[in-house]
Amino acid sequence: MAKDPICGMFVDEKTAEFKVTVRGITYYFCSQTCMKEFMAPEVEIKRLKISVVVGVILSAPILFLTYVSFLPMDINNYVLLVLDTPIQFFFGWQFYRGIYDAIRNRMGNMDSLIALGTSAAWIYSAFVTFFPSSFIFNNVYFDTAAVIITLVLVGRFLEHVSKGRASEAVRRLMDLQPRFAHVVRGRQEIEIPVEQIEVGDIFIVRPGEKIPVDGIVADGRSSVDQSMITGESIPVEKNQDDEAVGATINKTGMLKIKATKVGQDTTLAQIVKLVEEAQIGRAPIQKLADQVAAYFVPAVILIALGSALLWYFVGGIGLQFSLLVFVSVTVIACPCALGIATPAALLVGTSKGAQNGILIKGGENLEIAQKVTSILFDKTGTLTLGKPSITDVIQYGKYNADTVLTFAASVEKGSEHPLGEAIEKEASSRLLRLLDPVGFEAIPGKGVKARIQGTEIQLGNRKLMTEIAIDLSKVEEKVKELEEDGKTVMFLSAKGELAGVICASDTLKEYAVEMVVELKRMGLDVTMITGDNERTAKAIARRLDIEKVFAEVLPQQKEAIIESLQKDGKVVAMVGDGINDAPALAKADVGIAIGSGTDVAKETGGIVLIKDDLRDVVTALRLSKSTVSKIKQNLFWAFGYNAVLIPIAAGALIPFFGAQVYNVLPFLAAGAMAISSVTVVSNSLLLERFKPTF
Repeated sequence: MAKDPICGMFVDEKTAEFKVTVRGITYYFCSQTCMKEFMAPEVEIKRLKISVVVGVILSAPILFLTYVSFLPMDINNYVLLVLDTPIQFFFGWQFYRGIYDAIRNRMGNMDSLIALGTSAAWIYSAFVTFFPSSFIFNNVYFDTAAVIITLVLVGRFLEHVSKGRASEAVRRLMDLQPRFAHVVRGRQEIEIPVEQIEVGDIFIVRPGEKIPVDGIVADGRSSVDQSMITGESIPVEKNQDDEAVGATINKTGMLKIKATKVGQDTTLAQIVKLVEEAQIGRAPIQKLADQVAAYFVPAVILIALGSALLWYFVGGIGLQFSLLVFVSVTVIACPCALGIATPAALLVGTSKGAQNGILIKGGENLEIAQKVTSILFDKTGTLTLGKPSITDVIQYGKYNADTVLTFAASVEKGSEHPLGEAIEKEASSRLLRLLDPVGFEAIPGKGVKARIQGTEIQLGNRKLMTEIAIDLSKVEEKVKELEEDGKTVMFLSAKGELAGVICASDTLKEYAVEMVVELKRMGLDVTMITGDNERTAKAIARRLDIEKVFAEVLPQQKEAIIESLQKDGKVVAMVGDGINDAPALAKADVGIAIGSGTDVAKETGGIVLIKDDLRDVVTALRLSKSTVSKIKQNLFWAFGYNAVLIPIAAGALIPFFGAQVYNVLPFLAAGAMAISSVTVVSNSLLLERFKPTF
């Protein structure tokens, strides 16, 4: 059985009338309405926005005229009827459709409860308006019907906006691929749309351009920024026969690449597919209100009908009072406090989160966050700054450390390579004066060389030192120690001799250590998961005291690891910042995106840390616990209110006070409903006292 991605209902693929295939994935729908909403979510968002705006505009005077009436009662009731009718039957039509779905699935839901209660309130109020002399009192409930429908529509509008952000994440991913490619056909270079590239085509990628599709380097050398796929902060050198990934950025030299994967087979397309499947496939949490409604709705109907018939045939109270029994039960059961129990707490909770730099997208993320047992962190850009910085400058021979750094920074003057930029930045922080290089030459995959004031300077890796016959034996032990600590080691030679060693590494973000300590104190299982190499990953993990590390993993492998943890019964949170984290953020029970990260990550994550402060991970989890606690308290009060008042509405007081109790009962019910709502709102406002304890 497939699941409708819009309403969550199960659909038989064999008999499904409505289905659509998008980017190779087939989705099944229970109705044409759901299919249209899936294909054009912006239309549904626009419709809901209009409904909310008009609902608020009409509800405001309804509330005013109900409690501050200055018109004669009969005229006032007609005005309320005119204002409430479009809310009840035009904007509230979807709840009547919900009754149909509930009957078809033989299960009550919140839609049917809302439709039942508001309809009873409207119908009874309409009869009172048209035939006031037929009723003992002229009290109406138009305000109850209008406010409940409007509040629920507000909640649904916010939910659809959140879904819209999810689809926006997929669109942003697709936009990462360049639209055109320079392909060699015969002896000519032609520009064609990326969609027309075929396996085996040779295409040219110049410095600064994105690689259009996956392939193998046929000719040329360059460094390629693969951070979007692997998370590595330092560009990777590409030579002949090396693999190249589509949508990554060519940094230096020109490359000729032979296409090996195109269309839906490219790495980027697979990431898009993973994100879509994770977003659609996530099982929605069954809200407590819906669970109770499954039993509450039929129970209310049975109690209302049974009570009315019992008092009419057995109690002999007459048709009018029996009708009042039926209406009183259905009106009191109408979920006024229930309708605002969750939105009120969510409004205060999300507002409090925003005040603390935490954007929470919807109640589902709040509900899951407080259940998290395992939390996974990406490394580059999440736990670390994502850019290398100089950690060590070690002198050898006659030059001091500042001179070594001056030579290195002068050779790298104006470099666009991250390591070169890090060296220049370190020299600038030490207020060193750079010299002009002469005869600069970049040696692909090895390093650079130039003359500085007549001195021949080489700066690069071990391969370059071996090529120019520099003896490294005296520094091997120290270099090994530095590399085991996850540092990138660069050697500098001057006049044919080793002059110094410069080390760079990705540095930890502020508060990263404190955050990990606090998460462990909360009893969470903390894991690092990264596409970077194992040596660097383990070095960073040691500094953070993280025992579990998954290194050199691709985006689809990150998703698989999360799925494995979920199968073991873990509730998983994923914290990331990059495009390569998008599938994992979508797959996790709750995705937490770093505010300084990519737009794709922020659109995919259910929680966004706006301030880029890792302490907010702890704050978000604690705020979710507090908010969900308030929601449960509100729901307990709302259902408790119904549990107490429904028996009274059903006639529990008739044996003591007679049927005349219904002369005042509607007024008491209205007051009780108001008190219930005020209690729920007041309890939610207590969340304003929440303060980060980190």
